[in-house]
Amino acid sequence: MSNNPFSKYRFSNKKNINSDELFNYAYHSPGSMPGTLRIEPNAAQPRISLIDYNEKNWFRVDNLSPEECSTYLNTESVSWIDVGGIGDSKVYQKLGDLFQLHPLILEDIVNVPQRPKIEEHDNQLLIISQMVVSKPNNAGFWLEQVSFILSRYYLLTVQEEPEEDCFERIRDRLKLNKGSIRKQGADFLAYALWDAIIDGFFPVLEILGDRIEALEDEVVINPTPQTLSEIHQIKRELLALRRAIWPQRDALNTLIRDGSPLINNEVSRYFRDCYDHTITIIDVIETYRELASGLMDVYLSAVSNKMNEVMQLLTVISTIFIPLTFIAGIYGMNFNTEKSRWNMPELNWSFGYAFCLGIMGAIAIVLLFFFWRKGWLKIRQLD
Repeated sequence: MSNNPFSKYRFSNKKNINSDELFNYAYHSPGSMPGTLRIEPNAAQPRISLIDYNEKNWFRVDNLSPEECSTYLNTESVSWIDVGGIGDSKVYQKLGDLFQLHPLILEDIVNVPQRPKIEEHDNQLLIISQMVVSKPNNAGFWLEQVSFILSRYYLLTVQEEPEEDCFERIRDRLKLNKGSIRKQGADFLAYALWDAIIDGFFPVLEILGDRIEALEDEVVINPTPQTLSEIHQIKRELLALRRAIWPQRDALNTLIRDGSPLINNEVSRYFRDCYDHTITIIDVIETYRELASGLMDVYLSAVSNKMNEVMQLLTVISTIFIPLTFIAGIYGMNFNTEKSRWNMPELNWSFGYAFCLGIMGAIAIVLLFFFWRKGWLKIRQLD
């Protein structure tokens, strides 16, 4: 993994994410061998759980070793092996041997993040997706890669993090035998999980929509540098969401168009519904991006108008004081009246000082009245 400043939410220790890191994909150093596994130092240790079910029975086992999973691979029931954490290459080497995974599959599921995609490998179907998880208190979101390896009787999923996902409702449906999921095969389970991932974008977009709506009022009433920072952050988050969902739409389109022997025609119809959801999400993201760009324009316009009002007020004040300064400057020259009767005779007047102040006050009043008649004094209260 590189330290490129454009990778975000990529490390397993999510509580110490660098907010400046966005959008990168994993790549090898030049000359590296294909299939090389690169483990992040702070990646979470793998935890393996298994759910095995058929229409009548269901059970779950947690904290399995890779060897203990072998019992469930060739049974008639459907086995869902969920691995959370990518911090141990030895565990994944064992999983690769057990599930007969191609080295390039192991590379894709361990060296994160990968671009969402779908690939056929012998009797297995690889699906790479991006899952969105909201942060507490609506403070943004995390992006996490989820990999699917689908076979006839099992589904292997690999998540970056063992703690957070959007699959709890699927687990509940399996446990309580709700819906038709336990009547279907592993392909329907893959659909249900991928559908949950895609639907997880909607709550995040709803939060972003609320933030944009709040900014619309703030950017007009009281734009501040913090407002600009918030607009910029929203634009970056929307771009991250776009980069996460757009390739998933392409992957779903490929799966629907080309099909797979591991997915029957009936389940393929459900994937079309997933595809429709991705289109809706992309439309919402594009709409929000346009609104965010519009907010940026409104912010710059509001700041410019505010500056113009400040300059207008300062200009009015300066214009009033220009003639007053001129008069004060003339009488500050102090010519000697004894040398000539034309050398400022007003200096010897009894009421010269009051006369000068009166003239200056009259000029200021006349100018204020003139500015008022022109409408130049109608300035809104400045913050």
